[in-house]
Amino acid sequence: MQYVRIKEAIAEQIDAGSLLPRQKLPPERQLAESFNTTRVTLREALSLLEAEGQIYREDRRGWFISPPPLRYNPSQAVDFVTAARAQNRQPDMTIINAKAMLADKVATRLLALAPFADVYRIERLLHLEQRPVAYVTSYVPPQLCPNLLRFDLAQSMSLVLREHFALEYHSISYRVTTSALFGDVALALRATAGTPALVIERKHYDHKGNLLNAETELWRHDAICLASEAILTPVSA
Repeated sequence: MQYVRIKEAIAEQIDAGSLLPRQKLPPERQLAESFNTTRVTLREALSLLEAEGQIYREDRRGWFISPPPLRYNPSQAVDFVTAARAQNRQPDMTIINAKAMLADKVATRLLALAPFADVYRIERLLHLEQRPVAYVTSYVPPQLCPNLLRFDLAQSMSLVLREHFALEYHSISYRVTTSALFGDVALALRATAGTPALVIERKHYDHKGNLLNAETELWRHDAICLASEAILTPVSA
């Protein structure tokens, strides 16, 4: 099939280093002419490369070669900035919104809140090399940390809770699913509607098992690689 051959030809250029990370591909019309094909067939090839995480699309800007993904262990409390710098990446974190509100259905589910409960909701955008890669929403019960919104929230929530409220993460539970980007989240991530996304939901507990906060992270799927290690305990026969 022609679109598979086109996909393989572009992938070979990426593997050979002829196309570099963050490099912009030629416009679709020009690429289609180069491969003597239609834009419909070309887009099928580009969609395959996007699904494999080799390229990504920015709304109204075109297609780009994906940088190496960030290695990420959701079972650890290492914050995004620290993890990225350890991998020689250039991270940044910006606040989109931070407010006290009645818990929405996501906060109610994650924190097991009663109806009409209050919650802090903090939305942040994570960048690598100035490219937005993840949209993070944190939910925090206000009774645990009064006046949370007065502090600098453009940093890891674990650091804020530890330094200002003496709350320390002791254990984490998480769930990973797939979804797609739409609406304000897609706009913030400069993604076209329907772009594939990896969703990570995390809950953080103290040493007594009390739930401290919960987060949802929507990642551009090409920007992240989940990796963890486990020590296996032999099972007695």
